[in-house]
This record gives sequence, C-alpha cells and structure tokens, in this order.
Amino acid sequence: MVIESAQTFTLAYPGTPQQAVAFVQTPALALSRVGFLRHLKADQNGVQGELLVQLPVLGEADLPFRSQLVLTPDGAALEPQVLTGERAWVEVHGTAQVGAEHADRAGVVFAFLFRAHLALPDGGGWGSDAFTKMVRAAAGRTLHRVAQELPAGIAAAMPTVPGPQEA
Repeated sequence: MVIESAQTFTLAYPGTPQQAVAFVQTPALALSRVGFLRHLKADQNGVQGELLVQLPVLGEADLPFRSQLVLTPDGAALEPQVLTGERAWVEVHGTAQVGAEHADRAGVVFAFLFRAHLALPDGGGWGSDAFTKMVRAAAGRTLHRVAQELPAGIAAAMPTVPGPQEA
C-alpha cells in the first residue's frame, strides 16, 4: 500500500538570502525542531531518520527514510532513496528555494512530498478489505498531519535574530 501527502509553504527567513541558503543547505539545523522526526542524521550527503506515525490497530510506527541532499544555487533538494527489505518506509522528496524579499530578508518556498510504503498482512476476504481501507484512511490523515506540522518545526529552527552580515 502506498499513501502520500504533500505540503508547500513559504516562510520568511530573518536574515539575508545568503544566510537563508546556508540554513536550508544544512538539514541537521533546518530539520532539528521537527517533532515527528526521530533518529535524525543529516550531513552534506543526505538525511536519514524515521517518521513517527500512528496507525490504527498497529499503534505507533517508525517509518525509516533516507534522502540524498542536492545543493542548488538558491537552496537545496531532497531526493528519496529506496529502502529495500523494510515492511514499512517512507520516501521524502523536498525542495527549499530561497528568494530575496529585501536585501536584509529572504523568503523560502518549501515543497515536500511524503510517500509511505506499507506492507500489510494479507488476511484475505471481506474483513481484510475493511481493515486495509481503515489503515489507508488513518495513515493518510496521519501523513497529512505530519505535513501540516512541518512549517512550524522548520520555523522554530530558524534564528530569532539575523546572524552577522556577510561581506
């Protein structure tokens, strides 16, 4: 079963466009306050960790993910890596593109797509179909909630005052 949720949003960065680019190109910092991520490891090569989600009957699930970090002149992108051998995992696609609002302030447009891959036990029959529909609906709501919480987590990781101006 594959379930997906997307989220696009814009945040004002409290510093110069160059500082905003440095922020989004440092995923360990930019994602450090996102509450639904567990065991986050991020460096200049990529990001990996687990998305913490609630599934009906199955309870709390940690969906592992791994994405390659691609630096762009005006931001960064995450390209998902396939995780083989996992019963449940998630693809995390993302882009962060910085635009100048003013010389001392930047706006960052974020776009994320979460695509969860869930292997459910095959119970066969009518009850299995109902269970699958229930899991699909609940997992879809959970992924949507996760995507909705993302802007607040990234905003919380931003500095409250601009850092030193670059020469």
